[in-house]
This record gives sequence, structure tokens and C-alpha cells, in this order.
Amino acid sequence: MDYIVLLERENGLNQLNVLKNSGGNYYIKFDEPVYSVFGSTNPQFNSKKFRYQYTSLTTPITTFDYDLETQQQNQIKQQEVLGGYNPNNYETQRLFATAPDGTKIPIALVYKKGFEKNGNAPLLLYGYGSYGITSDTYFSSLRLSLLNRGFVFAIANVRGGQEMGRQWYEDGKLMKKTNTFTDFIACGEFLIAQKYTSAKHLYANGGSAGGLLMGAIANLAPNLWNGIIAEVPFVDVVNTMLDESIPLTTNEFDEWGNPKQKEVYEYLKTYSPYENITPKNYPNMLVTTGLHDSQVQYFEPAKWVAKLRATKTDSNVLLFKTNMAFGHGGASGRFDYLKDEALQYAFLFSLEGINK
Repeated sequence: MDYIVLLERENGLNQLNVLKNSGGNYYIKFDEPVYSVFGSTNPQFNSKKFRYQYTSLTTPITTFDYDLETQQQNQIKQQEVLGGYNPNNYETQRLFATAPDGTKIPIALVYKKGFEKNGNAPLLLYGYGSYGITSDTYFSSLRLSLLNRGFVFAIANVRGGQEMGRQWYEDGKLMKKTNTFTDFIACGEFLIAQKYTSAKHLYANGGSAGGLLMGAIANLAPNLWNGIIAEVPFVDVVNTMLDESIPLTTNEFDEWGNPKQKEVYEYLKTYSPYENITPKNYPNMLVTTGLHDSQVQYFEPAKWVAKLRATKTDSNVLLFKTNMAFGHGGASGRFDYLKDEALQYAFLFSLEGINK
């Protein structure tokens, strides 16, 4: 065995570090500013070829065989995209917004070439930021429906994930959880300041713990977004974490804290979306849930929506859909998930006046 390949992460991006047993090392180089790469099936350890998979916001998942001696790669397979997709028609970037405490927050974004930075383009900003889960970039053929209609799509790598290392997670959990929300707001403000979009055309999307993020930003910065899509949102934080009969509650103390401790209870009360609804204008919103969701039970978003409807002072759209057959992960059928995606896109397009 002459080589060892290490999967590393530097400045939030995956790296493949090739170590030579004879001494020295080198990194496999990638051309795009933001991407995801990971090892594929390599059953023969005593080999001079390494198989890996690569994807980005513009590149479908692609499998390569890489010759560790000659440093030449050979494309083995690429995800097929029907309809004549050409990656050269799209552009991806990596930017950094500045959080209130000075931390630089990575943003990955993609748009169709010909896009003009004049503040008039619709932009969908996705965020999650919990449990140390990294929101790496990946290709989606469904997303082309947005890009081909003039949308910019962006991913905010807010704290609470682990894109920038373990401390990135530690700084977005427990008694530092609000960093996740202010990071995401800072990303939205930055994209507006850079004229990628404007508040009239900026949209946010997140699900589960990312739905908590959606509820928090709706309270903290309601005028920043024209629309918010909250999927199976964890929005009744205090009451759920006080109920230890719910199967997941006690396991979640490590993420959110135990509200039976006074300091934790008071902190959760400062950001729990349900607790912080006040009479004011909220953005247009689409909220979805599943009747059989055991992780974020349907009554959480239901009572959140009911309180929003009773309290908010605007006449903006507030749609609530409970799917009577779904759980936390959405549709189980092979193609049923497309209906959920179509609903979200229809929501966005209607707000933008796009009808074809």
C-alpha cells in the first residue's frame, strides 16, 4: 500500500489529501468555488486508483477514478439530467456575510448566467443550523425549475451546523442558539446589500430544526422576507421540551437544554417562535406538517399557525397544509415528494407573479 487518502474539511470545504508512504502529500484540486466531494466504493485497499464522487450546485453527482501516481482522473459515471441540461449555463459562487459578532458566515449560491445584480431577482435562501449537521452543496435537477425562471438559490452555512468545525456547532447550540438565527438574518441582509435580491423578492426555507430557524427569523426580522416556507417546523420549543413523555425530548436536552433549569427555561422563552408572536406584520408563509410526524408532532405547527392568524396585523398569505399520510420525512412514495416540491415552488411563483 503506497498511498492513504484522507477526507478533510478546510474553510468549510471537503478536501482529499493524498499521503505518500514514501513521504510527502498533495491535494486533489477542484475548479469550482464551492462543491462536495467524498470517497466512493474502494474495496481494494492495495490499489493506486482511488474512486470518489463529486457534486456541486451546477454539477450532477459524478464518479471519478483517480490515478494516485499520475494524478489523472477518469470520469466513470454522471447522474443523468433529462431535458438537455448544460452546466455551462449556470454559475456558482461562494460568499461570506458578517454576523453581528463579526463572524464570517459562508453562503453558497447558484443562478443562471445572464443574471444581473440589480436587486430585482427573486432569491431562495435555505438554512438548517442544528445538531452539527453540515449543509453541503449538492446538485438538484428539481432546482432548475427555480433557476430557469430567474431565481437565485443560496445555502447559508449558519452556526449550529459543523461546516467550519466542531466549534461552529458549539457556538450554535444550547445557550448560544440565537447565533443560528442572527447568522441567517445577516446572510439575508448581505445578499440584499450586494443587490442579489431585495426584501420584496427574498424568500427563506427550512425544515424541522430549520423550521425553528424559520419561525425565529419571522419574529426577529419579519420585514426582511417576502415569503417563508417552514416544513415540519419545531416551533413550540418550551412546551415540547417540558414534556418528557414525548419520546425524543430527553435526548434533545444536549441540543436545546433542559427547561426545568431556570436559566435554560428563560433562554428558550427568548426565541421559541410560538412564545414570541406579537401583533405586527409577518411575511407570506407556507407551513407544512404530517399527521404521523413523531419528531415534530403536527399540533406544534398547527397551534403556531393558529396563534399567528389570531395575532398578526397583515393580510399576507398564511397557508397551512397537514398531509394526513406523511411523517417527519415527508412522502414515502417514489414520486410523491415531487408534489410537495411543486407546492413550494407554486407558492414562490405565485408571490413573484410567475405563471409559466
